[in-house]
Amino acid sequence: MNSVLVLAFALGVRHGVDPDHLTAIDGLSRVRPRRTNGLYFAIGHGLVVTALAAGFGGMLAGRAAFLGPWALVAIGLVNLRRIFSVPAHSHAACRPIIAQPLLLGMLLAAGFETASQLSVLVLAANSSAWLAGLAFSAGMVVVDGIDGYLAASMQCLAIDGAANAQIASRWLGILVVLFAFGLGAAELMGVEMEGAALPLGCILFVIVVGFRVWARHPAQRYGLPNLIATTADGQNRANGIDSTIQTGSAA
Repeated sequence: MNSVLVLAFALGVRHGVDPDHLTAIDGLSRVRPRRTNGLYFAIGHGLVVTALAAGFGGMLAGRAAFLGPWALVAIGLVNLRRIFSVPAHSHAACRPIIAQPLLLGMLLAAGFETASQLSVLVLAANSSAWLAGLAFSAGMVVVDGIDGYLAASMQCLAIDGAANAQIASRWLGILVVLFAFGLGAAELMGVEMEGAALPLGCILFVIVVGFRVWARHPAQRYGLPNLIATTADGQNRANGIDSTIQTGSAA
């Protein structure tokens, strides 16, 4: 039983770095910059996968499966509009319904691939689907929760005027749009992505984390004018000129 739970947890961690998860969570954080986005996304996703693995809701999920790719396309469209129409430092008053992380997580879980993997694991060990689903969800919560926290933190820095965060937000926004449209189109056209999901997700994960770490650099947490003033003052000190002396002399 313990080995099954460990494997289910590992499957959840692996599933958490899938490109559709990273794309959806980062896209959500640009529309709804809350640090709990990844947590609620993982909970919604885990609930559906666990229910399907336990044999519940298969017919409903089958009918709703087509909504997953369109949800990604919608996330791409919303982010595309924000990149080119809404300044990075502003809050939008109206958020689309797709910007609800619990709902988006459930929609993207309507496919049967992950639930089938979890079902095979449960049947092979003759264990409880609910316990395995709980362990699977816990693995996703770890990865998606951290991802959502970092994504929202970066967006808050961008809203506060941090130069690095604003640049990172724009470039990651473009990346989100490309992946959202690409993944959504692949699903709608029936292109098999299972084999490429892990390497693609790992590459995207490294890029995303790299941008977010760079965005949180202490030297860029101030607005650009303050940064320039600080740099100029530091240069004056390096040349042996104290800015306070300059001020006193001017007075």
